[in-house]
Amino acid sequence: MIYTVTFNPALDYVIKVDNLTLGMVNRTTKEDVYYGGKGINVSVVLNNLGMKSIALGFVAGFTGEAIEKGIKKMGIATDFISLQEGMSRINVKIKSKEESEINGQGPVIHEDELKAMFQKLGQLKDGDILVLAGSIPATLPSDIYERIMESLQEKEIRIVVDATKDLLVNVLKYHPFLIKPNNHELGEIFGKTLTTDEEIVFYGKKLQEMGARNVLISMAGDGSILLAETGEVYRMGVPKGEVKNSVGAGDSMVAGFIAGYSEKEDYEWALKLGTATGSATAFSEGLAQKELVMDLLKQL
Repeated sequence: MIYTVTFNPALDYVIKVDNLTLGMVNRTTKEDVYYGGKGINVSVVLNNLGMKSIALGFVAGFTGEAIEKGIKKMGIATDFISLQEGMSRINVKIKSKEESEINGQGPVIHEDELKAMFQKLGQLKDGDILVLAGSIPATLPSDIYERIMESLQEKEIRIVVDATKDLLVNVLKYHPFLIKPNNHELGEIFGKTLTTDEEIVFYGKKLQEMGARNVLISMAGDGSILLAETGEVYRMGVPKGEVKNSVGAGDSMVAGFIAGYSEKEDYEWALKLGTATGSATAFSEGLAQKELVMDLLKQL
């Protein structure tokens, strides 16, 4: 089974404003509500591709209830922990001439509630896949990803980590199955500006030397590079299409990669399906749908 963890899920209120003007009353021309959070995005896209997962995380208040009910209505299994205080956050995504975001803080997570999460994760079995994605709420220990991975070291679980900077670097000693920095995040880790494939491969291999099994580096319109644990380096371009949306494209790539690897245990196929799935989200108003993913695969 595939499990995703979203520590700080949200209702994403996505609005379109033709010409956003600060200090003035602005009228929307379109409004949508999505159930947000990087782990949730991965579960949604896996579901769209026909692959089941269980979404874990914390929810609170009326917004938390809406998130859980909405995800279940989409056919995704959930096993959230309901918090006693606060409410799950609302993130406002403004699409105008430029995209802007206002993200809420989220509720406080107490120690006993965190222990309940560890109890759920302790039930994972050999062969399961666990996706740890996104930032950590301020009320949780900064080493929570490390603590989770350490607690699961005795089991054969493929752990995927989609995080940035120290949060990512600090888990490498636990040998995650897959990490997915983009080229800018990879450069930030080493204090470099990376401009060529050779530089990206060089520093990606350093992350492997530090413990990562597979390193997937996304480069937006320039495609992606996968450094597989087999020693192979795969380079993939992107299909053609009009970019409409940047929210969730990276999460969709992770979902596509997991689906592809689970299907064939072939890294090149996983990269291809991941690329098509990430692109399908970028070319859509929402998250990737299977029909468009299959169409885009033909270009790769």
